[in-house]
Amino acid sequence: MVRRITLAHGEGGDLTHQLIRDVFLASFGNREQTQLDAAILKSTSKTLAVSTDSYVVKPLFFPGGNIGKLAITGTINDLAVSGAIPKVITTGFILEEGFPLRDLNIIVESMAREARNAGVSIIAGDTKVVEKGSVDGLFINTTGIGVVNEKYQMTPEKICPGDSIIISGTLGDHGISIISAREELGLLTKVESDCASLNDLIHQLLEKVEGIRIMRDPTRGGLATTLVELCEDFHFNVELDELLIPIRKEVEGACDILGFDPLYIANEGKVVIVVDSLKQKMVLDILNANKLGEEAAVIGQVTSCQNQVGKLMIKTPIGTTRRLHRLSGLLLPRIC
Repeated sequence: MVRRITLAHGEGGDLTHQLIRDVFLASFGNREQTQLDAAILKSTSKTLAVSTDSYVVKPLFFPGGNIGKLAITGTINDLAVSGAIPKVITTGFILEEGFPLRDLNIIVESMAREARNAGVSIIAGDTKVVEKGSVDGLFINTTGIGVVNEKYQMTPEKICPGDSIIISGTLGDHGISIISAREELGLLTKVESDCASLNDLIHQLLEKVEGIRIMRDPTRGGLATTLVELCEDFHFNVELDELLIPIRKEVEGACDILGFDPLYIANEGKVVIVVDSLKQKMVLDILNANKLGEEAAVIGQVTSCQNQVGKLMIKTPIGTTRRLHRLSGLLLPRIC
């Protein structure tokens, strides 16, 4: 019995057929889609959303997830925060010669489970095998397609002073869990990655709340970089209150030891929302009623608009204010 990936698994012959049949089709299903060179889709929506991403996280397995779960949740969340309902995903696998088939099965099964729970189908894929040493075990690429409901459109053009900034939960959990799993810096914590599919939660918000200006998921670069990009792209200023930002004590402690700012640590199951302040309570009620948003909090507000260059400021616990910029240089490579 073959227990590890060989170069022949990528040659298109019998071993490739066995790999597709026994690993990917066994978990993903959609057997009829494999009879053609392309998956055929039908849609009644006039507008579709498409997102693609590649995953090279190290290590492949970490507290709270693995590279497969991360690839599915990341693509689902990119579609969801854009106002789309995720429907289908395609996957591409770059496998290193010698990679254990057992680990591949675990990763693929976790992808199938996460997609199934989120109501998304994995409909197409590709596998390539490269020589040992050419990649670090396994890389995954995913592309997701979602349908856009016109009545759920967000309105960034209506951002105005007084709008609230809301984060759906604690910051930095994913980044710190990855550092802990690497065991390179001697950091031992019980923090688990927050990687999770947010599409159901976001759909509830868009369905029930009018006044949501825009949303983003603060992944690489963390909350600070995400908000800096929003401020610059849509020309508004924000002031955060540092005391209101939810951060686990374990994450704060780890950041203190490592010299990191938790505002720049990656998250994989959080959403930051700019919303009309009159609707902030409704947003918090919906978030807090869901396990994925139970620690949501208002962390700041829009202070001015129509600025040539939008700025992100933060009020510190001692009453001073400083400007935050996007992440500069290298902080945590291969975090997702």
